[in-house]
Amino acid sequence: MPLPGDILGATGALSRLLADFAPREQQLAMAEAIARCIHEDESLICEAGTGTGKTFAYLVPALLSGQKVIVSTGTRNLQDQLFQKDLPLARKAVGKPLNVALLRGRANYLCLHRLEQTIAEGAALEEPSASHLSDIRDWSKRTTVGDLSELAQIPEDTPLRPLITSNIDNCLGQECGRYSDCFVFKARKHAIEADLTVINHHLFLSDMGLKEAGYGELLPKAGIIVFDEAHQLPELASQFFSRTLGYRRLLELINDSRNAYIGEAADLPEFLPRLDEMEIALRALRLALHESMPRADGRIAWHQINNDMAVGRTLADMHDKSVVVYDMLLAFADRGKELDNCCRRFESILSLLSDFIYSEERHLVQWLEIRGKSFFLHQTPLDIAATFQQRMDDYRCVAIYTSATLTVNNNFDHFAARLGLQDLRAEAWDSPFDFCRQALLYLPADMPEPRADDYTERVVEKVLPVLELTRGRAFLLFTSHRALRRAAALLDEKTDYPLLTQGAAPKTELLQTFRDGERSVLLGTHIFWEGVDVKGQALSFVMIDKLPFAVPDDPVLSARMRQLEEQGGNPFMDYQVPEAALSLRQGIGRLLRDRRDYGVLMICDPRLTTKPYGRVFLDSLPAIPQTDRLDEVERFFLAREKGG
Repeated sequence: MPLPGDILGATGALSRLLADFAPREQQLAMAEAIARCIHEDESLICEAGTGTGKTFAYLVPALLSGQKVIVSTGTRNLQDQLFQKDLPLARKAVGKPLNVALLRGRANYLCLHRLEQTIAEGAALEEPSASHLSDIRDWSKRTTVGDLSELAQIPEDTPLRPLITSNIDNCLGQECGRYSDCFVFKARKHAIEADLTVINHHLFLSDMGLKEAGYGELLPKAGIIVFDEAHQLPELASQFFSRTLGYRRLLELINDSRNAYIGEAADLPEFLPRLDEMEIALRALRLALHESMPRADGRIAWHQINNDMAVGRTLADMHDKSVVVYDMLLAFADRGKELDNCCRRFESILSLLSDFIYSEERHLVQWLEIRGKSFFLHQTPLDIAATFQQRMDDYRCVAIYTSATLTVNNNFDHFAARLGLQDLRAEAWDSPFDFCRQALLYLPADMPEPRADDYTERVVEKVLPVLELTRGRAFLLFTSHRALRRAAALLDEKTDYPLLTQGAAPKTELLQTFRDGERSVLLGTHIFWEGVDVKGQALSFVMIDKLPFAVPDDPVLSARMRQLEEQGGNPFMDYQVPEAALSLRQGIGRLLRDRRDYGVLMICDPRLTTKPYGRVFLDSLPAIPQTDRLDEVERFFLAREKGG
């Protein structure tokens, strides 16, 4: 049987498939460690620095194992890259005829039943949605997989999407008349038959939730699960273990109940007026919640507004009207599968509404989110470690958690504690990049504290001379949208380099324009801090305006801080600093993506050197030469441009 070295070594199979292959001792060491864990039936947490080639480091031993494998990635884009680019090459290198599958969440697949309903109802759609519906109907007759990503001409945020896809609430399962043609069912069947299935974290956590609720499972049983970009898991798991009730979900239930009644009952005329009353109560609740917020969009802890008389009155009225509809629905739900489905959905909704009216348990935090014209009521667990560990035990498999950023100050304690993984083996491998030669850390002198009114102006002042040295070719990363907008306005006045500002176009379009341009400057917030890969000198300068501490008034963070304090911990040093250090490491990871790259990382926040906790951040970074002098930045670029 081949060993990882036979594939990843200097003369291994991969070297014969890649023209620019360069063996990396860190990659081979990681692959061998994973192979040992698989052989010993033991899980592993492993950090691999930028440039290690961790994808092949886990794919090769997983494919060689002969076991069924699930690989979970952070995003859909990474899922596509893995399935379409990395996996075919790894299969060829391993030389085994393996059956592989790509499985997405149900919201990514066309639901034929929902499409037929939308067409039959003749929904009053405005352009371009009406044209899109016609395109979708034509495509539905040709597609073999029903993956909506095939419809590149239709934007992801089209209001049609929830009308032509299913969710766990409205899916009829085996009772659906189109079940035998169901694209979700076909995709899951293919995954069950595959040797390796590529999913993303959202889908894995959904599977966890379904198992816990007793609804069966989405994923095939596997001997090995690899979590790539595992640093995202704690926060995503916290979201998925939350219970959420939103305006659109409630409105959808009202509309579905109305349509189900008309199609399957239609002889109890008093039912429709009760639904109308519930919808009026829902709209009144939405208005009261919006008016209770101190700003247009945002989050607020429920205990801060639950004494508002208008909120309390409209929430109670919404609950009471929902109970009336539910009680009526119970009487005739057995007449049809759509009615029965609506009845079951009412049960979970009433349960959560009751919690917001009557109780808030200490291990949960209840909070309100306002987003545009919608609202969301969330109930989030403060600590998901025990729950995550318990649910992972149910999978009874080897689990590999890997990312370029799992350690803080060279230990895994923070990541492991958040997921309850303290007893797992953990190993780390440094980046093969030569940071001492390829990079320079510039901490500009004389910067004010970040709370200063003119802080963003001073950031731009320090950025401008570096932009002249790099001739653009920069990522300017900000910790807030407000700072981003202010910086964009200032730079527009002070520089002629093309500015690509987040929000002006979709993320993928901005990145492609940046790669294609010669002197572009891209300004972004957190969505550009990770999962962005720009190789070569198109990107030579990365600026980060502030240390990325989470917003202190976030209701979930505030509740976690209070809990840590009550337990005798130090909320700032035990939680906020480690979280910010991991986020900072993701941001600086944008600079070097290839062994031939070079560039300057500029962090403007003076707290790195003026505050004692700054040492935690600096010790978490690679060994990069450091300066506070602009002339040394200039010498760095001159030396690289002359081949020095």
